[in-house]
Amino acid sequence: MAKKERKEKKEKPLDKMTATELRKYALDLGEISGVHGMNKEELLAAVKEVKGIKDEGKATEKVSMRDLKEKAREMRVKKQEAITAGESPKKIEILRKKANRMKKRTRRVA
Repeated sequence: MAKKERKEKKEKPLDKMTATELRKYALDLGEISGVHGMNKEELLAAVKEVKGIKDEGKATEKVSMRDLKEKAREMRVKKQEAITAGESPKKIEILRKKANRMKKRTRRVA
């Protein structure tokens, strides 16, 4: 039983919790209302505010979906131009990978 007790005492960091875990945690605190209508970011902010934690996390730049899709389109156009110009296959591959990376980032932003 000692292992089980250690697992219960060890608390997961707020940033690593899922939205469902954060909702349950916020309900247990009792000072936050409208928990079920909040997304993960809103829940994190509300819990940190109640607990008095200052958010000094990464200063990540918010990128919009529209900007990412536009960059991906530009990369695809550049790739087509490189193909028609007879550029090296290595350069074409680099442009293809950049476009795919932008597309993957749009999935993370969504």
